[in-house]
Amino acid sequence: MENRFMKYSIKRQFAGIFGLLMVGTILFCWFINNTFLERYYMKDKQKALLETYQVLNRASNEDKIGTDEFDIEFQKICGRYNVSFILLDAKSKTLKTSTPDYSTLSRRFLNNLFDQSYGKEDRLLQKEEKYEIQIATDDRINTDFLEMWGVLDNGNLFLLRCPLESIRESVNLANRFLAYVGFGAAIVSAVIVLIISGKITKPIKELTEISERMIHLDFEAKYTGKSKTEIALLGQNINELSCTLEQTISELKSANNELQRDIEKKNKIDEMRKEFLSNVSHELKTPIALIQGYAEGLKEGISDDEESRDFYCEVIMDEASKMNNMVKKLLTLNQLEFGNDNVTMERFDIVSLIKNYLQSAEILCRQKDVKVIMKEYQPIYVWADEFMVEEVFGNYFSNAMNHVADDKVIDVKLLVKEKTVRISVFNTGEPIPEESISHIWEKFYKVDKARTREYGGSGVGLSIVKAIMDALNREYGVENYNNGVEFWFELETVGESNE
Repeated sequence: MENRFMKYSIKRQFAGIFGLLMVGTILFCWFINNTFLERYYMKDKQKALLETYQVLNRASNEDKIGTDEFDIEFQKICGRYNVSFILLDAKSKTLKTSTPDYSTLSRRFLNNLFDQSYGKEDRLLQKEEKYEIQIATDDRINTDFLEMWGVLDNGNLFLLRCPLESIRESVNLANRFLAYVGFGAAIVSAVIVLIISGKITKPIKELTEISERMIHLDFEAKYTGKSKTEIALLGQNINELSCTLEQTISELKSANNELQRDIEKKNKIDEMRKEFLSNVSHELKTPIALIQGYAEGLKEGISDDEESRDFYCEVIMDEASKMNNMVKKLLTLNQLEFGNDNVTMERFDIVSLIKNYLQSAEILCRQKDVKVIMKEYQPIYVWADEFMVEEVFGNYFSNAMNHVADDKVIDVKLLVKEKTVRISVFNTGEPIPEESISHIWEKFYKVDKARTREYGGSGVGLSIVKAIMDALNREYGVENYNNGVEFWFELETVGESNE
């Protein structure tokens, strides 16, 4: 971008404008000198001649022509103005002269008196009663003179003249001097302008670089100038603009990221909803079919005996109960996955919770001839959602009850580690196939579908465990043993706990 705007550089424009101004000024001065300086000198010389005339006239009237005082004063005047003079009486006898060559002046006076020129026509500049001022050319020496001649108040005759060559030489000298001085001043001024324009354009260049970085969303560059000029104020405004843009873009990116997450969440929810409806319809298909079939059998009186009717009714009630249980579990899982179930962290005794649950399941254990083992533990206080933890343990225990075999033993253990406690539920029986371990946490996944159907499992329990433990941000898992399977989860402990 710098190369693109180099031809429009302010520094170059400054230098160009100044150069044109300097050249124009020098040419203008040269023109004025050539046109008016000589005229100005002529006017000044005329004044000098008039002044000399007045001094000469006054001295003649006071009869001081021959005095030393007059000689000194007149020498000063003649020397200052480069004037030659001759004073004659009425009989053209020379009374006083400023030059030894008084004959030339005397002859020139007589030529004027009798209207005779050197050869060229004289130019009259001013004519008064007692004197005339003119420009006369001496062809013999090719020189122009400014002359004043006439009569003094006492009747004496006079001639004053000065060479014009000195005037022209002065004009030429002034022009040459102007050219030299102008050229030198132009060079010096150009250097000064370059330095000054460099200082002026440096902050502008810095602001240009900052704005270019801002175009590429780089807001780290800041204007650091400390002056109190308009450029410094502009730099401060650009700094504020940079901060504002950075904050705005950050907010926009955050909002966009949030929007993207919302879109992804919505898409995920839509997919989960579709999956949920598909799984629910699939899982409910069998119990609904059984209920419908047995209900139609009752209605049509397929079996008249009371025992068969009772069996039909028990099947219907059992399937309805399974459906009700599955729907509850699905609703619980749905709330957990959608984030609608808030986690309430509280302090409670995990040992007491497990004991109470096992006590409530004691009758079921006797019916299935299952032996539950749990050592005695001191109270172990944990931070967690008590309802969710009970749900996790309940699903682990129900899963163990449904799959216990061989010795029919369920072993519940608590192992206190540093700041955590691991709760495990072990059941004797067949280990989980290795290819199924990574899938058991998925919704509606069943290792043994026939057996799962037998005890009314929905394949949702372990999915609920996964959702709860993810919400609590705690570890969980499963381990196979030769004689059974162990499911476990961990919780954060409070204070010191002992087995």
